[in-house]
Amino acid sequence: MGRAKEIIVKVINSKVANAFVKKHHYSGKVVNMSNLHFGCFLDNQLHGVMSYGSPMDKRNVLPLVDSGENDINKRWNEMLELNRMAFDDYLPKYSESRCIAISIRMIKKNAPQIKWILSYSDATQCGDGTIYRASGFKLTQINKNGTIYQLANGEIVAKRGDSKYDFNGAKALEGFQNRYILLIDKSCKIVPEILDFKMIDELGAGMYKGEKITLQERRET
Repeated sequence: MGRAKEIIVKVINSKVANAFVKKHHYSGKVVNMSNLHFGCFLDNQLHGVMSYGSPMDKRNVLPLVDSGENDINKRWNEMLELNRMAFDDYLPKYSESRCIAISIRMIKKNAPQIKWILSYSDATQCGDGTIYRASGFKLTQINKNGTIYQLANGEIVAKRGDSKYDFNGAKALEGFQNRYILLIDKSCKIVPEILDFKMIDELGAGMYKGEKITLQERRET
C-alpha cells in the first residue's frame, strides 16, 4: 500500500471540488447533481476528488437494488451515485481504491440511510472500471454507448433530448458504458444479474486510460 496509507480523505466544498474536477477529469466537466465532495490530500495538498450525488434519472435506477421497501418514494434517499472521480499523478498506486473505501466508510457512519452506491465507467473515452472492481463494486451492465459525440469544433459531449449543442456534422464515438453497484447495506440485494468481469473482454468493452485494451492483455503485461 505504501504512501497510499498516508492519504487523508475529508469533505470539501463544491467550489474547490469542481475546480479540481474541471482541471483533472478527462471530460473537463462537472456533474451538476453532485452535492457531496470528498477531497484526497497527501503532503497537505489536494490531489484527488470524489463527487457523489443523485443520478440524472433516479426513479429509473432505484429498482436496481431491493432494499425490502416497496414504496419507491420512501426509498428516495437510499442511494447515491459516484458521478465524478478525478486524481492527479502525484498520488501513489492503490490510492483510488483506498480513497473510495474511506469515503464509503464516512458515508456509512454519517449518512446511515444510504444503502448502496451506483457508478458508471466510460469505456468510450476513459476506462472499463478497474478502480470500481478493485473497490468491490459489482458489474451489472455493459452497454454500447450511443450518446457520446465529437462536435465539429472538436468538443466531446453527451447527446440528450434537451441538449444545448449543435450536432450538425458531429461524429458518434464508438464504445461502451459499464454500470457498477456497491452495496453498503449487505441485507440489500442487487436485482439485475451480476456479470462476470470476463464479459468485458467477451463483448470487446475493455479500455484503460483511454486506450482499448482487454483485461487479459493487462494481466499479461
